[in-house]
Amino acid sequence: MPHALPAHRPRTPRLRHLSLATLALSLTLSAILLTALPHPAGAATVPARGSAYMGIGVLAHDGQDGSPAGTAATQTEGVDVSAYQGNAAWSTLWSSGVKWAYTKATEGTYYTNPYFAQQYNGSYGVGMIRGAYHFATPDTTTGATQANYFVDHGGGWSKDGRTLPGVLDIEWNPYGASCYGKSTAGMVSWIADFLSTYKSRTGRNAVIYTATSWWTSCTGNSRAFASADPLWIARYASDPGTLPAGWGFYTMWQYTSSGPTVGDHDKFNGALDRVVALANG
Repeated sequence: MPHALPAHRPRTPRLRHLSLATLALSLTLSAILLTALPHPAGAATVPARGSAYMGIGVLAHDGQDGSPAGTAATQTEGVDVSAYQGNAAWSTLWSSGVKWAYTKATEGTYYTNPYFAQQYNGSYGVGMIRGAYHFATPDTTTGATQANYFVDHGGGWSKDGRTLPGVLDIEWNPYGASCYGKSTAGMVSWIADFLSTYKSRTGRNAVIYTATSWWTSCTGNSRAFASADPLWIARYASDPGTLPAGWGFYTMWQYTSSGPTVGDHDKFNGALDRVVALANG
C-alpha cells in the first residue's frame, strides 16, 4: 500500500521565493560592507575633464627631491596658474619677487579656464610679463585643431614686450594611458602638427613644457624640436637634472608645486632682460 503524503509538505515556489529574498539581502549587505571599506592603497581617481594643470603628473611619476638652494642673480622667479588657484593674489606675488607668469587658457578643444581673464590680465596689471598655456590631450583631436583652439581662446601673441609665446603643456595623461594611446612616432607627429600650426598662426615658436621621463617614454626622447622650441622642464628637485635629448639648456624650470602664495613656482634661466627678450621674439 503506498505511503500517504505528509499533510503539510512545503511547496516548492515558497522555497524559491525565500532563497531569492535571502540572496538579495546577502548582496545588499555585501555592497554596504564594500562601500564602508577604505579604497586600496594607490587606487587612482580619474579627475574631471578640464581639470588638468601644468605638472599634474610630476609628483606621482617623478616624485620630489628637495628644492633649489636659493634664487641666483641670473634666474628670474615665475609662477604658473590654472583654475585650481582661482583669483590669484598678483600684488602679493609681485611683491615677493615674481616677475613673470603663465596662465592655463585651454585644454583639448572642450575647455577654457573660467579664471583666465583675472589671471592673465591681473598678472599683466601688476607689471609681470605673462603668457598662456594649453594642456594637450593628443587622444581627443589633432594637434592642428588644438593649436587653433588655443590661439582662438587666449593663446595668441603680440610684440608688446610683455607677452610671452604660448606653451604646449605635454605630459602624463591624467585621464587614461600616460602616452594617450599613441606610439612614439605618432606622438612626435602630433606635437609637430600642433607646433607648426601655432607658428603659422602667431609667427612664434611655442615653448614645450614637459618632464624628461615622460618625453623619453612617450616620444622616444625625440630631438625633433630642440633647435626651435624653448624648453620648460618639470622637475621638483634641487636642480633640473638631465634634459630631454637635443636641448643643451632649459629656458624655464618648474621646480615645485608647493611654493608660497600659489603652489607652482618656476625659474627663468636668465635675468629679467632675457624674459623680455623671449617676449619680444
